[in-house]
Amino acid sequence: MGLKLNHLWKSPEVNPINHKARSIPALNPVDPYGRVFFFSWFGFMIAFLSWYAFPPLLSITIRKDLNLSQSDVANSNILALTATLLVRLVAGPACDRFGPRWTFAGCLLAGAVPTALAGCVTNASGLLALRFFVGILGGSFVPCQVWSTGFFDKNVVGTANAFTAGIGNAGGGITYFVMPAIFDSLVQQRGLTPSKAWRVAFIVPFIFITVTALCLLFFCQDTPTGKWADRHLAAQQNLAAHGVAGEVVDIPGAISDRKTPESGTGTPSSTDDKAKFDSKNSGIADNEAQIGEQEMLETAKGEVVVKPSFKEAMKVTFSLQTLVLGATYFNSFGAELAVNSILGSYYLKNFPYLGQTGAANWAAMFGLLNVVFRPAGGIIGDLIYRPRKSLWAKKIWIHVIGVITGCFMIAIGLLNSHHLPTMVGLVAGMALFMEAGNGANFALVPHVHPYANGIVSGVTGASGNLGGIIFAIIFRYNGTNYARVFWISGLIYIGMNLAVSWIRPIPKGQIGGR
Repeated sequence: MGLKLNHLWKSPEVNPINHKARSIPALNPVDPYGRVFFFSWFGFMIAFLSWYAFPPLLSITIRKDLNLSQSDVANSNILALTATLLVRLVAGPACDRFGPRWTFAGCLLAGAVPTALAGCVTNASGLLALRFFVGILGGSFVPCQVWSTGFFDKNVVGTANAFTAGIGNAGGGITYFVMPAIFDSLVQQRGLTPSKAWRVAFIVPFIFITVTALCLLFFCQDTPTGKWADRHLAAQQNLAAHGVAGEVVDIPGAISDRKTPESGTGTPSSTDDKAKFDSKNSGIADNEAQIGEQEMLETAKGEVVVKPSFKEAMKVTFSLQTLVLGATYFNSFGAELAVNSILGSYYLKNFPYLGQTGAANWAAMFGLLNVVFRPAGGIIGDLIYRPRKSLWAKKIWIHVIGVITGCFMIAIGLLNSHHLPTMVGLVAGMALFMEAGNGANFALVPHVHPYANGIVSGVTGASGNLGGIIFAIIFRYNGTNYARVFWISGLIYIGMNLAVSWIRPIPKGQIGGR
């Protein structure tokens, strides 16, 4: 299926078994696939904006008001990432059990509460505690990606995930514009003191988070086939509707706590459930894509997310393929998070004439480039995969851009430029490959253990946060010597990518996801 301009608004063709879309109606929010695509990226963008709302005002205003030391600032950055790490580990299994839509809304609403309480902070301890709980918002990345994966088929899922995450990650750049602008407006036009203005400013992201979470619940659905609890029945019903004899059976080594029916060819385990499901689903959609019977069976058997047991979840979590995704995302997203936290301060140190707002505006560029560069990583991953359906092509792409990113970080650190155009150019080059690496990573994620996509997404996302914590700790113990940390991080980046480059992209004999 070739790419056409009208795919941006036309209702997509769908996979006949799981009804995942084979194109992305990004400009059609009326279409259910377009609506989920919109709320996936918008929800994560608002979460990211609020999660990183502190750094733009932390270098001068908040630091002066709360009498913070450099160590207090660094510690608050670390704690903001620590909470997200924990939430992402929990969010993965929660997506598999309760569905990504409810998990997404839960992360947003849980993070909205501490955001609204930002005005209550009066000292360093309060800031540390608050930023820890605001870090819950960062966990929304996992349901964002699982939800997107559940609505878009293998031929476009890398592109869909890259765009939802890329535009969402841009919230980290947008916040560098938005928070100083709100603060300046409250001081200059409303006459508030700086001490009051930065506190009042946090009411804006609170409102956006809450409204987005409610819209997500009221206007979207769990899966393309309806409720999350009915996803197995949907696959079984669609197999039967197409005359394919088969069942959504347990996969060797897979995660499943469902019992296979003892007789029949595709009879759901509960007659009542089947009748209830049949009353709302016709089995064959008008806009189905044409795929072979074997592919239908593999989709039903290997790509329907199932509830995890602890033992089986551990097997997926510690597989070599999940390790690869975790290691590469540890670097790409981890480094991005750490750089996002200090980039404004780095600009202010090397170019003090910029001031707080000027430094924030230049730092914003790094996050905003996600809108282009992260999707580019996923799109290229999908393009090089399609001709031969080669997952090695996707994996090699991840490592190539990983090594290039490391080289850019080493260059930034060794040059430590005090020439603004040079510094901006190097940061933009680093952003190109670092953010493309994030998109390339989640172009491969849906192929690895697809029946446990929530767990794989959660572990991969949490690994990114672990990387953010490690890199933030390195920044913490190097004070304001940002340049040194850049070249150290670059060496780590290159070394870890090369260390896992030999591992197969998916386990040998895996059903589905190819």
